[in-house]
Amino acid sequence: MDNNILKKGFIEAYQKSFGNISQSCKAVGIARQTYYNWLKDEEFKTELKSIEPGELFLDFLESKLVERVNNGDTTATIFALKTKGKKRGYIERQEVDLGTDNHFRIEVIRNEENSD
Repeated sequence: MDNNILKKGFIEAYQKSFGNISQSCKAVGIARQTYYNWLKDEEFKTELKSIEPGELFLDFLESKLVERVNNGDTTATIFALKTKGKKRGYIERQEVDLGTDNHFRIEVIRNEENSD
C-alpha cells in the first residue's frame, strides 16, 4: 500500500485515539518503527504536531461530563461545580475544631538577608 495513504490513515487514527501511537500503528497495520521512520518526513511531523491530542482529549472528557450533567447525574454535577464553579463558592473546605485545650505555635522566620 502507498505510504502516503498509510500516513493519512495513521494521522486519522492518531487524532481519534487522542495521540496513542500504539493504537494508531495497529489501526493502519504498521510497526512502531515505521512511525518513527515517518517522523523524518517534516510534513508528516508538522501535521502530527498540529493535532494537539491532549487538548482533544480534554475536550472529549468535558463533553462526556456535560452529557452526564445534562442527564441529571448528581455526582457529575457536583464534580463540575467543584471544578468549574470555584469562583462562585462551590469549593470544599475542611474546618478543624481545635477546641480550647489545644495550643499551637506559629513561628515567623525572617530572612535576615532581605530585612533592614
